[in-house]
Amino acid sequence: MSRYAAFVLFLALGIELHLSHGTEVSVTGKDGKLCLYANLMVNFSVSYEVTGNTNETAEIELPSGVKSDGSTCDIASSELMLSFGEGHSWSMKFTVNEKTTYQVDSITFSYNLSDSTYFPNSLSNGTMNVTMKPHIANVGMDTCYSCKSKDMIQSDSVNQTLWNVLIQAFVSNGSKSENVTTCSADLPVTTVVPTTPTTTTTAAPNSTTIAPHNTTTPPTTIPTTTPTPTLPPPVTGKYSIKSDENSTACLLASFGLRIGFKQGDKYQEMNLDPNPNVTGVSGSCGVNSSELLLTSNTMTVMLTFANDTKKFRLHALNITGKTSSGVVFSEANSNLSLWEAAVGSSYMCNKEQNYTITNLLSIYTYNLQVQPFGVKKGVFSTAEECQGDAESFLVPIAVGVALLVLILIVLLAYFIGRKRNMASGYESF
Repeated sequence: MSRYAAFVLFLALGIELHLSHGTEVSVTGKDGKLCLYANLMVNFSVSYEVTGNTNETAEIELPSGVKSDGSTCDIASSELMLSFGEGHSWSMKFTVNEKTTYQVDSITFSYNLSDSTYFPNSLSNGTMNVTMKPHIANVGMDTCYSCKSKDMIQSDSVNQTLWNVLIQAFVSNGSKSENVTTCSADLPVTTVVPTTPTTTTTAAPNSTTIAPHNTTTPPTTIPTTTPTPTLPPPVTGKYSIKSDENSTACLLASFGLRIGFKQGDKYQEMNLDPNPNVTGVSGSCGVNSSELLLTSNTMTVMLTFANDTKKFRLHALNITGKTSSGVVFSEANSNLSLWEAAVGSSYMCNKEQNYTITNLLSIYTYNLQVQPFGVKKGVFSTAEECQGDAESFLVPIAVGVALLVLILIVLLAYFIGRKRNMASGYESF
């Protein structure tokens, strides 16, 4: 009996150890020293199409046995590339921010639908790429980022769940740091119970009570927040994504972008700088989903477009930014239906548009034109214009028609008057 109990205990501990073990990778630089360390657990939930016009869901776990041959380390940017199975890979891109902190700009998951082990009966045999923006930012240099809590990152076809994460990019001196930057989800929540001070007034003995004078309580002055000065219109940027280096563009976008966000009682606005030296452009093109990722020093913008075979639309928007004071904010909405147009055409809206993404985030677009699907020869197709542009186009037409009618009325009155004058002239003769 004791042997059986010991065996059960050993088996339980073995299962617990297996479940708690993650994927651990140490990447060395050209000098042979450690430059990037990762120990984490990742699960994928992938929706793919099978025969019968239905979808199946594949559950994939990042295995412990991975290859990190494609990983790179540099002074300002690094990439963790993990390959596994038959053509599957998972990568994280890191960048240094002002030499004091670093962040994860994007996570890209590539999966091979021809792998029948994970995707049985798949209609497609191609490799799909999904790029997402995680909430890993403002990590101190020479510290490890730690997050035991589960963080789910969602897209149209793939959901990723990260937990038990311990990562350090830009390792100095060839050894992992003992200092840790902990994610907000792991920090303890402190509840402060407000207390109301009690004032007790004790009358002095043998004192004379004096009737109070009629006094007027001055009004309480409520501090007001000075609004942020209006920014100049953002510069229009032109962005394109290619499926590979030798192909033409599969996603085109052109717009000026301003974001407005609220933190507490303060409202701030920021313009996206489209300068290629400031803002990096990446993304992916798919059959049903395409993504555009814009990364600058002050913000990261992830736009996800969905395609239902007839129309496309902006389905999800994820924006992470940092204020001038260094405060990081992040807002997302994955249930949008904006910039809708027929597949094979583009969507255009030249007028300034304001969209409320969440109760804390708004975006303003200028000179907008997007086409995430069906791009031919690397140029925009015929555009479907927004209502604002159509109305602005109708106004001059209406004014022209009104002027034409007015001219016709004047001419008609002139000819009628002239005819009467000629008739009266004949009678007098």
